[in-house]
Amino acid sequence: MTAPRLQLVDITKQYPTVRANDAVSLKVAPGEIHAVLGENGAGKSTLMKIIYGAVRPDAGQVLFNGREVVIRNPQEARALGISMVFQHFSLFDTLTAAENVWLGLAKGEPLSSVIERIRKVSADYGLEVDPLRPVHTLSVGERQRVEIVRALLTNPQLLILDEPTSVLTPQAVEKLFVTLRKLAAEGCSILYISHKLDEIRALCHHCTVLRGGKVTGEVDPRNETNASLSRLMIGSEPPELHHEERTPGAVALEVKGLRLAKLDQFGVTLDGMALQLRAGEVLGIAGVSGNGQQELMAALSGEDPRAPAGSVQLFGKDIARASPRARRDAGLHFVPEERLGRGAVPSLPLSDNTMLTRREAVGAMGWIDRKRLTEQAAGLITRFNVKAGGPQAAARSLSGGNLQKYIVGREIEARPKVLIVSQPTWGVDVGAAAQIRGALLKLRDEGCAVLVVSEELEELFEICDRMVVIAQGRLSPSIATREATIERIGAWMSGLWDASAGSGPKETADAQA
Repeated sequence: MTAPRLQLVDITKQYPTVRANDAVSLKVAPGEIHAVLGENGAGKSTLMKIIYGAVRPDAGQVLFNGREVVIRNPQEARALGISMVFQHFSLFDTLTAAENVWLGLAKGEPLSSVIERIRKVSADYGLEVDPLRPVHTLSVGERQRVEIVRALLTNPQLLILDEPTSVLTPQAVEKLFVTLRKLAAEGCSILYISHKLDEIRALCHHCTVLRGGKVTGEVDPRNETNASLSRLMIGSEPPELHHEERTPGAVALEVKGLRLAKLDQFGVTLDGMALQLRAGEVLGIAGVSGNGQQELMAALSGEDPRAPAGSVQLFGKDIARASPRARRDAGLHFVPEERLGRGAVPSLPLSDNTMLTRREAVGAMGWIDRKRLTEQAAGLITRFNVKAGGPQAAARSLSGGNLQKYIVGREIEARPKVLIVSQPTWGVDVGAAAQIRGALLKLRDEGCAVLVVSEELEELFEICDRMVVIAQGRLSPSIATREATIERIGAWMSGLWDASAGSGPKETADAQA
């Protein structure tokens, strides 16, 4: 019999406050697409980092192609034929996409050759990447493509993918699946981590389920339902969302005639954007990553102060040139798509990160009430079921999904009048995603105006009252979610709303509403 491509035997990893992996064993055959499923904090990412040499296990064995190996660092993993795409990207912002890829390849290959290989691989696999663009100009979705292309260029025998589709559109996901099936047919084994149960059932041959660092089940996901997989993962099915139609209130946030030249050659120019967001509604913005979402969010949050006077209004007042703090003081809160570095300071404890956008614990003279700060953080951890080592745990010590829950919870508990959320459930398990979406709907029912930017169409259809599409720096007319279809929204993502829908009377009326 052919030896397993990868075999783990009783892998254990203990951190000061949690046992991330507890005697975990699994096998992956050559050419197998093997899912690792578990809720946030179940130990999936730690296990993958052990395989990739980024973390050393305390006990257990790793066998690769039937031979026991000790993988001391990622360089040794790559030499064996193991590549990994991390959930939190490992790219240098000041370098180009090609230079980032070049750093991870064998020495001696000229950069010009790497650029050509990137173009070929990205074209072959439908992963659009401009090798000459600096990483700091890329959106999260574009950075994810760079990571995937970098992994593919190493011709891996084992490819580890940690939430690879979290910010990809349905069309891009289908292209990626074609790529992964082709790789598997060529003999490459794939370890696939995702919280999207439909994807696991459609793509994977086998599934190992983790809960609390232990293996709790192994199944063929093709024979399972979303409900049965959810029960294996979190012990229950996620709660159903109750989205009742309501009559929205007055206009809370209005954008009109917003034109902004791109800041650099790789940015996107915003062209005459207009939208209205009313109190007590959820408006969704759909679109392929890199079509102006970052630029629009920067203009709305106040990070880009160049918006023309009068082009951004909050409750009828011009805030186009107002600072982010002035906007927060007026009731507008913001959750960025980047967790570490923008949503949270990685090295600071959760309690201190609370002060980034909430200042209740800061006295009039600037003194910090540490007790109150700790109580705030502890309350967020409890209410949003954040798995962390307490209020003093560093932000970077949390799994991606748990950090996302903390950041979203921080803004929700600030009782905003307007909340702008970018990628609210990126990398979050099904139970936590349902909790976050339910919290957003509760805010909306309490009269808050909620603007959601997401590349997950399923999410937008689930929680939004209306939707618009952003493409090439332009916004489509709005359409009531009950009248929208995935096919129509997919066509609009290419900027074809005039041709495909013609801005009919209903859509025009919604856009002006």
